[in-house]
Amino acid sequence: MVGTKTFLKVVGRGAVSTAKALRLRHLIRPALFGTSTALTLAIPLLAVNAQVARTYFPTADVDLDSAGRQPNIVVRAADGTELGTRGSDLGEPIDLRELPPYLIDSFLATEDRNFFHHPGFDPTAMVRAAVRNYEAGDVVQGGSTITQQLVKNLFLSGEQTFSRKFEELHLALWLEARLTKQEILELYLNRIYLGANTYGIDAAAQAYFSKAPADLTLAESAILAGLPKAPSALAPHANYDGALERSHEVIGNLLEAKRIDELTARMAMMFPPELHLKDRSAGGGYFLDHAAAELKRLLPDATEDLIVITTLDAGAQKAAEEAVAAQLDDVALARGVEQAALIAYDRDGGIVAMIGGKNYADSQFNRATQAKRQPGSAFKPFIFLAALEAGFDQDSLFIDRAVQVEGWEPSNYKERYLGAVRLREALARSSNTTTVQLTEAVGRETVIETGRRLGFEGDMAPHPSIALGVFETPLDEMTAAYLPFANGGIALEPYAIKEVRTRRGELLYTRSAPPANRVMSPSSAERMTDLLQSVTVTGTGSAARVEGHAVAGKTGTTNGWRDAWFVGYSAHLTAGVWVGNDDNREMNEVSGATYPARIFSAFMTGAHSAMALEPQPLDDDIYAHDRDLAELATSYAGLQLDLQDRIYGSGVYSDLYGDDPIRGILGREERRERLTGRVAGNDEYVPSSSVPGAKIYTGPQVTGKVAGSPDED
Repeated sequence: MVGTKTFLKVVGRGAVSTAKALRLRHLIRPALFGTSTALTLAIPLLAVNAQVARTYFPTADVDLDSAGRQPNIVVRAADGTELGTRGSDLGEPIDLRELPPYLIDSFLATEDRNFFHHPGFDPTAMVRAAVRNYEAGDVVQGGSTITQQLVKNLFLSGEQTFSRKFEELHLALWLEARLTKQEILELYLNRIYLGANTYGIDAAAQAYFSKAPADLTLAESAILAGLPKAPSALAPHANYDGALERSHEVIGNLLEAKRIDELTARMAMMFPPELHLKDRSAGGGYFLDHAAAELKRLLPDATEDLIVITTLDAGAQKAAEEAVAAQLDDVALARGVEQAALIAYDRDGGIVAMIGGKNYADSQFNRATQAKRQPGSAFKPFIFLAALEAGFDQDSLFIDRAVQVEGWEPSNYKERYLGAVRLREALARSSNTTTVQLTEAVGRETVIETGRRLGFEGDMAPHPSIALGVFETPLDEMTAAYLPFANGGIALEPYAIKEVRTRRGELLYTRSAPPANRVMSPSSAERMTDLLQSVTVTGTGSAARVEGHAVAGKTGTTNGWRDAWFVGYSAHLTAGVWVGNDDNREMNEVSGATYPARIFSAFMTGAHSAMALEPQPLDDDIYAHDRDLAELATSYAGLQLDLQDRIYGSGVYSDLYGDDPIRGILGREERRERLTGRVAGNDEYVPSSSVPGAKIYTGPQVTGKVAGSPDED
């Protein structure tokens, strides 16, 4: 009996076990099937995810410091002095440990209070933002975390689409997996765009408050922390009231997050911060723009942060800024002078100084490189060069008189004529009529070819007025055309950049000297320097003299006093100066002999001093002849007049002075003063160097009264 019961119990237990096994099998089989199905489906899902990763994730070697922004270009002078930056204003990298806690808390309390607890995106914040935006009927709150904002700055555009949001979420997860929270926050504070082309809090702190981030007050920190919402619209230099109102919201966020107390919040709001904007108005801004444009031509595909070593001489640039500022004063403004430009080259063609206008902050238009104006008499040296190459020399004689060419009747300054003059004196006094005769003698096409050879690229038509520089050219081109005169006949290609390196020190570019381009013979260059030195020693350019240095150059003034120039050189620098108005308005008798020559003199004096160059004494041999003639003219003025009348005949002078060739319209005493260089109120006329008895070029037909506007130098 017992055995039977035991058997039944065992059998019963087995039946239960069998039933359980059957039930377990029914459970396991679907589970295994489901797992198998899931794994099967996971294969294409993994493939899709891999494709997403390949599409949206950056490469492993991506440079997070430079991703998503323009390269930061640090521009340095020739001696390494930093001149400024172009591209993104990045500032110096900051360490979280160097920052005041309230600065970090301002960004966290306003942009992402749950930053240290989410995986890269915050579902709660996204839902909360969606609800508030729905209630407001507009986008009044964003749900992006600091990680997502950083991703947008690094990799994405600003478009609001579903696909862009999808990319943003993937990249946020990728960034969180790659970096620690501290590293993400530090990168965010170094890279976030804060208006005014500034990236990161160091650049913004310097731009708006001229201080390091470590020195920011709570109120200043709140200003910066409020900018990510609308950096351009709320930039304090452009919208201070808007930025201040937003900063109060930031302070409220700090109070709500219990990062500050009520008293601290109230004090921060009661005393709004003062802006101390970074100075962006220096004249060097024109050169920075020019160097950035040259860099683009040299390295068009550069994407890294760069350090650019330029040709600019800091001392020469300072001298240029001071010279222009000193001359363009209230008196100049009263005479109708509103703008000026200056450019200077060294002996290699490197730009050592550049002024593109009176004030860079008011106008970034570079009048040294972009404005095309008529050069007037500043073009005359190229006509005289053509004459020298055609067989004339500095002592060739012409009769300075009224002329007519194809119905055109140019005249001299105040219709004064010099009679028989050497070419040296004709250029020194900037005789228009002699220059026209010289142009007709050598041929207008020859004059244009000479100008082209020395670097003029604009339209130069073979009209008679080409003799007086009636075409347009920018100041940099005009000044560079004088470089062969100063360089023994070798043309130089102007440049601004000597070397380019990455921030890591990798050399990307270094300038190599181009092959020599001879455009005139050494003797022609020497003779042109002889002629152009006469302009500054005894002619219209006397105000351009530089103590201790021989300088050569030429004044220029266009019709109606619209443009005034001086272009010249020493043994070390070649510089050009232009003054005038952007709207081509006439000035009040402002010639190249006035403000341009004085700016040139002041600049060259300061630049030579800054560069510690040895003085270059004047060559006495060149000027001994002029001084001897001046003394002879002073002692024998009457005899000279008699000889001129006897040899040339009184007919020439009767056309100019009436029946009495000596008294005429000037009178004997004034005529004598002209010969001895003592004309009252006129420092542009100097002793005549006429030599009776020499062969004189007679040129075009002499006319009577001259009509037309004079070129006044």
